[in-house]
Amino acid sequence: MKKLDRFKWPQGQSQSLPFLLGAIACAAGAVLLGCSPKSDTGDAMQDGTALEQKIQAQLLDAKPGSVIEIPAGHFHFDRGLSLRGDGVTIRGAGMNETVLSFKNQKTGPEGLIVWGSNFSISGLTIEDTQGDAIKINDGENISVRKVRVRWTRGPDTQNGAYGLYPVKTRHVLIEDSEAWGASDAGIYVGQSRDVVVRRCHVEQNVAGIEIENTINADVYDNLATGNTGGILVFNMPNLSQPGAGTRIYKNRSVKNNLDNFGAKGTAVASVPAGSGVVVNSNSKVEIFDNDIGDNRSANVIVSSYFSTGYYTTKGVVAAYDPYPKAILVADNRFQGGGDAPDGVDLKALKLLMFGVGGHIPDVLWDGYADPNRKLAPEERICVSNGKAEFVNVDGPNHYKNPRLETAEHQCMLPRLPAVSFPGLI
Repeated sequence: MKKLDRFKWPQGQSQSLPFLLGAIACAAGAVLLGCSPKSDTGDAMQDGTALEQKIQAQLLDAKPGSVIEIPAGHFHFDRGLSLRGDGVTIRGAGMNETVLSFKNQKTGPEGLIVWGSNFSISGLTIEDTQGDAIKINDGENISVRKVRVRWTRGPDTQNGAYGLYPVKTRHVLIEDSEAWGASDAGIYVGQSRDVVVRRCHVEQNVAGIEIENTINADVYDNLATGNTGGILVFNMPNLSQPGAGTRIYKNRSVKNNLDNFGAKGTAVASVPAGSGVVVNSNSKVEIFDNDIGDNRSANVIVSSYFSTGYYTTKGVVAAYDPYPKAILVADNRFQGGGDAPDGVDLKALKLLMFGVGGHIPDVLWDGYADPNRKLAPEERICVSNGKAEFVNVDGPNHYKNPRLETAEHQCMLPRLPAVSFPGLI
């Protein structure tokens, strides 16, 4: 094991940003675009221009194995942070102790953007970024532990889109973390492979947790509450890979009834307020052993690309599969929900089929099925969930003939394996 370079705030030293940034730069070869912040006491910190020049000169000499320790305190940055390099650890003193605020951010949309593998970040809060809070690109062996991202003004379309945002990554662990107020998804993992999201708390986001175009993901032991949609598994067109193989289990997705504040035209803007778990155009998804309840539109929604409002004007690649396939809903504990759906179509459906005092069943399907694969037993939507009912809302015919199809979807599918990768415990 290589000896790690450690940088700690020396006892008795003034908490100046240049000292902190110098430590980060020397350790990791970071490109740090933040300067001239102020502390909570109002004391101006030293100019970091000279230090930035030094950082640029050190980039070619950046080495893996660096540990950057950020002390307790509430620090203000006016520009985003950027890190390029493998094998770097960023460690704060704790979510409640180390807070990096970007409330007065002038340039750089992200709070922290990272290009690199073997990256770890833990024990801090990033808040009020102009754009995404933490974005991690094109790396593998990514660990995010005990990190909070939030927008302190609460739900707002002007908030950053994504909180914790690994994209095109592999071997990703996000655990014991929080996301509040993202205008798209609090925790979003996109176009990645072998992912675990566990023991996290997501609230006041449009989408609490979203797994998009990702292969092999386990999402478990999380709390999703007070979002527009609790947990989403999507496949979008025209991206680098399709997703498949997501297991959603042992989560609590309850009371996700927040009005949708996503930007118009985005995928999440189509998510009805009051959605517990939503699967859209994805395949091989298991939803089991969860507590899902009191989501006012439906506890589980299974849908296709055709029933969303984010059609691309550039066309869709021929290989894109718009249909949900091989979806299993099993052994969940449903409670309430479906009693006050969002949107004209779902409101009309509820009144037509279930009356003023009724509710939409726990599992709602938009009714779109691949006409060439209707008889493929391994691609069915299966519900093995006690008394849970299944409604087909007949989207292809503009909701003209919605119907209960509980018996037709009582079936079982081969179970998916657990996600595993080196170092995962």
